[in-house]
Amino acid sequence: MTNVAKMIDHTLLKADSTKEQIEKICAEAKEYNFASVCVNPTWVKLSSDLLSGTEVKVCTVIGFPLGASTSETKAFETSIAIENGATEVDMVINIGALKSGDYDLVEKDIKAVVDAAKGKALSKVIIETSLLTEDEKVKACELSVKAGADFVKTSTGFSTGGATVEDIALMRKTVGPDLGVKASGGVRSAEDAQKMIDAGATRIGASSGAAIVQGLTSDSDY
Repeated sequence: MTNVAKMIDHTLLKADSTKEQIEKICAEAKEYNFASVCVNPTWVKLSSDLLSGTEVKVCTVIGFPLGASTSETKAFETSIAIENGATEVDMVINIGALKSGDYDLVEKDIKAVVDAAKGKALSKVIIETSLLTEDEKVKACELSVKAGADFVKTSTGFSTGGATVEDIALMRKTVGPDLGVKASGGVRSAEDAQKMIDAGATRIGASSGAAIVQGLTSDSDY
């Protein structure tokens, strides 16, 4: 089993997440030395304060979970998140534009976030694999590379499905060896995580981080 803790974005993105729950995941992230906590933008400042002086990064989500806000909105959201302490941003692509074949819009949308984050935060592109055909998954990954993103990511965890080994393998094949690939949604155990890593994932997004590193299985949806 790979030492997976430093590959985990310890995630809490539910609408009803409380301050106490954010404090708990930040404490767990410090305890297990996870790569980051991934929280909604409203919790970035608190998380940044709680994790100050540690190696744990603060990751947030942009245009989440639908990806249907404007590029200008996503860029502004990115800038504010970075001001508040985020050093990683996971943005949702304009899924409808991709499925409409408007690839220029999709690329510009990704690039708006990449440019806002450049030199300040890693940019990860959520392509929402469960809503895409195989060809669309490939195209989304190609556009992410072209726009200069640092990672491609499978899922928001709030749509019709999460990460699969097959999607991770396809994404890794498409982006090549150098770009990050993040598996998120449905990774609930150390075994799940290892399968994703073996397929090419370099980061795992999960609310089950503590269970994963303890060798347990969580019943969490994300």
